[in-house]
Amino acid sequence: MKRTIMGLLAAVSMAATSALATAEPALVFDLGGKFDKSFNQAAYEGAEKFTKDTGMKYRSFEIQNASQREQAYRRFARDGNNPVVAIGFAAAAALEKVAKEFPDTKFAIVDMVVDLPNVRSIVFNEHEGSYLVGMLAAMASKTGKVGFVGGMDIPLIRKFACGYVQGVKAVNPDAEVFQNMTGTTGAAWNDPVKGGELAKSQFDRGADVVYHAAGGTGVGVLQAAADAGKLGIGVDSNQNYLHPGSVLTSMLKRVDVAVYNTFKDGTSGTWSSGFNVMGLAQDGVGWALDDNNKSLISDDMKNMVEKAKADIISGGIIVHDYMSDSACPVK
Repeated sequence: MKRTIMGLLAAVSMAATSALATAEPALVFDLGGKFDKSFNQAAYEGAEKFTKDTGMKYRSFEIQNASQREQAYRRFARDGNNPVVAIGFAAAAALEKVAKEFPDTKFAIVDMVVDLPNVRSIVFNEHEGSYLVGMLAAMASKTGKVGFVGGMDIPLIRKFACGYVQGVKAVNPDAEVFQNMTGTTGAAWNDPVKGGELAKSQFDRGADVVYHAAGGTGVGVLQAAADAGKLGIGVDSNQNYLHPGSVLTSMLKRVDVAVYNTFKDGTSGTWSSGFNVMGLAQDGVGWALDDNNKSLISDDMKNMVEKAKADIISGGIIVHDYMSDSACPVK
């Protein structure tokens, strides 16, 4: 009898160990979907790289409305997926609720802080990367007028705008920077028609370079720039390929790295919760240079931006963070 019981216990232990070893991570995208060519797609590419490198599968869900977030996190946690990664600042309330219900499940959120022992909060120094592309915009501009089109009007997107303006003004203190936000709801992330209209209005006012931080809406911004013979600047993912020769550069926000590292840490025993900041020093943000835009970036432009990058990392240049102080120092 004793031998039988010990055998059963061993079998249960092995089954539990096997289930733990094969637990798949999960990813819940923000509004706009995984193929928005920007923020969500960067997350998708990080997850795909994880699968390619490790052979492990993952589960994912594309929400169609905000109420689906909580349902998705809870379902993945109940199914044993671990870790569960939430994309987007708007996920915070739902993730916090579900993370409290499943304290043994690892969770992560990109672009917001949820202060719980089982949650990794990943944020970026978007203002640093935006400063660099602002410098490039000012150097490329022939009119001394450039633009910015944001998605949803929230402090996070104002953070992009503020860093961008600082970079523009560092090169040309007299430059004029037009700014428009697309909307005040989640729909602002997926309205390329309106994005194009806002960009066109800025071109009509004399801008010849426009930077977007608008998710799927930004596809319309870049299209409008190409149609007008002007320059656009992409965001999050490298969007230079969308209109080769018309996209000056892209401000890289390495959501792909954040997702990849979170999946890897959560499945390899190297997990850590808490606050995780990704800036220039951590290669969390940057700017894109490739065959699609190399003809637009002179050696002088590249050298100036790389020097500024080094100065930001060393502390020689301090880029104002709108999230810590909403009074942007330049207009």
